[in-house]
Amino acid sequence: MTTTAFAPATESRFAVARQVADAVLFEGYVLYPYRASAAKNRLRWQFGVLVPPGWGAECEEHDFQHTECLMEPKGDATLAVEVRFLHAQRRTVQQVRQDGGFETVPELPLEDRVLVPWDEGVEERVEVLAGVEELTGDGVTVPFTRPAREETEPVLDSAGRVVGRLIRRCEEISGAVRLSARELGGPYRVMRLTAVVENTSCWSQPDGTADRDAALPRSLVAAHLLMSLSAGSFLSMTDPPEWAKGAVASCRNLHTWPVLAGEPGRTDLVLSSPIILEDHPAIAPESPGALYDATEIDEILALRTAALTDEEKREARGTDERAAAVIELADSMPPEVLERLHGAVRALREVTGPEAPDAPPATAPRGFADEHGVQAPDTPWWDPASDSGFDPARDRILVDGGSLGAGSRVLLRPGLRRSDAQDLFLHGRSARVEAVLHDVDGAVHLAVTVEGDPGADIRREQGRFLYFQPDEVAPLEDA
Repeated sequence: MTTTAFAPATESRFAVARQVADAVLFEGYVLYPYRASAAKNRLRWQFGVLVPPGWGAECEEHDFQHTECLMEPKGDATLAVEVRFLHAQRRTVQQVRQDGGFETVPELPLEDRVLVPWDEGVEERVEVLAGVEELTGDGVTVPFTRPAREETEPVLDSAGRVVGRLIRRCEEISGAVRLSARELGGPYRVMRLTAVVENTSCWSQPDGTADRDAALPRSLVAAHLLMSLSAGSFLSMTDPPEWAKGAVASCRNLHTWPVLAGEPGRTDLVLSSPIILEDHPAIAPESPGALYDATEIDEILALRTAALTDEEKREARGTDERAAAVIELADSMPPEVLERLHGAVRALREVTGPEAPDAPPATAPRGFADEHGVQAPDTPWWDPASDSGFDPARDRILVDGGSLGAGSRVLLRPGLRRSDAQDLFLHGRSARVEAVLHDVDGAVHLAVTVEGDPGADIRREQGRFLYFQPDEVAPLEDA
């Protein structure tokens, strides 16, 4: 068992998953409007905070994470584990006094930014490499410590004169990684892997009060795990094979959840995250950069950030280097990049059968893209040329032996596929087809207005329709 740097092959495997792991690491790091003075930036780091055990008993946060998942190692496989977390670094702002000394201030205005006190996050990693056979029995325990430290950075004005300084302090933290594995009975060689990350820092609030702000510098923030097998595979905890469902159900996962990571189809990587994810999570290709506020939508964040006042942007730039990068990203984003953020549909399935070999390539019609932002592989969905060959007002499709197009009456029967609760209220209602739309994946969508809806004329004038797929409607005879 080693705790040295990984070999290039192992490092390459982890690099595939780190883009998503970075999003977990910095989730909620700094929230729009990216200023330290904003109320929602005063309660920092809501996810994956492992507090000191002496203080954890006083609050609802925890001092450990417990991961269990199933693996099928081959031969003399080794398990590589990387624990990742942020170490809170408390920043104090001081300005130069007239006598040449320094005094602590609540803010230090500069021409391009306003520096304020703030807790920065320093990325930390703990790497463990162990043979699978070492994990049986009592397993292995790897303690780690990150020492206290203090750094001073001078602050210069535009003329190069020292006008202040930043003092950054990190408190000592310690922890442990505990790994063990047990072989399960059955026809296959399956092992239950247990990985526990805990904060073992010896600290408690001096006066016995529960002060989260005082505990954060001694906490493992946004803690999560990356795990990789050199030979063999992990089983999906979300969608396991039938024979493994009982064993998966018996696994205990506390304050974290393991999913398969890396490219779809890959099974040698696991990301155990305090944020619940699906297997093979990925960053949207349209995303232009980290915005640290993934509970929001990139398009909205970019537009709102660009609309901040100059003074608000100065404070954001002085809050954190990452916040400053968001401001620059929003201010410099080309229109075509912003347009891509309007959205994308990736999970539409074919419902009308495969395309004929000589059929024209599917493109995204404007009527559908305006509402849902579908991106074509070769022709951008925002390019009007992508509509060539389609006419929503004239196209027709065959459903249950009937030809449907604009003007056709249909019976709505949602619920076979969709989970939108509002659509379920329309089950059994009659509607009129307004357009037949095709998306870039070849699927067909019917734009409809519900008969008897008093706002139907207004919806028709504005082009705002309800959308259903062919298996969610049945033809009706025209009245």
